Amino acid sequence: MSHTDAQRVTFAGRSYRLVDLSQRISNSTSAIEPMPHHIEYTDHRTKAKNMSYMLGEGVHWPHECAAATEVVKLGTHCGTHVDAPYHYWPQSADGSEATTIDNVDLGWFAGDGFVLDMTHKKTGEGITDTDVIAALEQIDYEVKAGDVALIRTDTSLRFSEPGYHNAHPGMRRSATEWLIDHGVRLMGIDAWGFDRPFDVMSREYQAGDVDQLWESHLLGREKPYCHIEKLDNLAALPVSHGFHVTAFPVKVDRASGAWTRVVAWIPEEGDK
Repeated sequence: MSHTDAQRVTFAGRSYRLVDLSQRISNSTSAIEPMPHHIEYTDHRTKAKNMSYMLGEGVHWPHECAAATEVVKLGTHCGTHVDAPYHYWPQSADGSEATTIDNVDLGWFAGDGFVLDMTHKKTGEGITDTDVIAALEQIDYEVKAGDVALIRTDTSLRFSEPGYHNAHPGMRRSATEWLIDHGVRLMGIDAWGFDRPFDVMSREYQAGDVDQLWESHLLGREKPYCHIEKLDNLAALPVSHGFHVTAFPVKVDRASGAWTRVVAWIPEEGDK
C-alpha cells in the first residue's frame, strides 16, 4: 500500500479515513537535498551473522535470518518535520529561553484542519494575509483557536527534482501573523521551506531589503508558533475543512525541530 492510499480506522466510536501527509525519507532523494541524509540497511541474514556476539557461540537464528535493522543519519530538519520556537531564535520576547521541540505543548500538534489553496502562486512569490483571507472566503471557513492550517502549493509534486528547495512560493510575515493572531499555533506547507526560497530572499537582501529575510521564521521569536515543512499529498484531501490533523513530533532532547508523521483524519459519512 502506498502512502497515498486511504486507510480507515475506528477511533472513539467514530470511523475515519486516514490520509498520510508526510514525505518518505529515502536514499533516492538524498543527492538533491541541501541537507543530505543516508539510510544504512542491514538485512536479516547479515544481521544473523553479526549478532552471534550477543547470543553467544553456538546459538543460531532460525533459517539464518535475524531481525533486520537500519541506521539513519539525518538532521532534525530533514523529511517532514516540525520547527519549534527555539529554531527561530534562542529567546522568547520576554527574555526566557525559547521552547525546544520536546517541551512544546502537545495540544499544538492536534486540531481541526483546514487547507488554504495557494496553487496559483508562482515559484518565489509571497503568500500574504490578503491571500489567506481570500482563500478562506473561497472555502467559506472561519478560523478558530487551535486550528491547524495547511498551505497547499503543490510544490511537493517536485519533491524528487533538483532545485526542489527553491521551487516554492512562501509565507510572508503578514500571512503567518494573521493566522497566529486568529489562534493558529501549528501551520504547515507542502514545500521545502516555509518562507520564500533562499535565492529570492538573498537577492532582495543584497538589494537592500533586509527585513524580509526569513520573516515568517523570525516572527516566531515575537509570537511563538510551530510550522511544518515538507508536507505532502495535500491534493488527496477530499475536503478543505471538517477534518482533524495530528502531527506529534519525535521527542528529541533540547532540539530545534523533529520529524513527524502528519495524518489527516477525515470523518466518514454519518460520523461527522
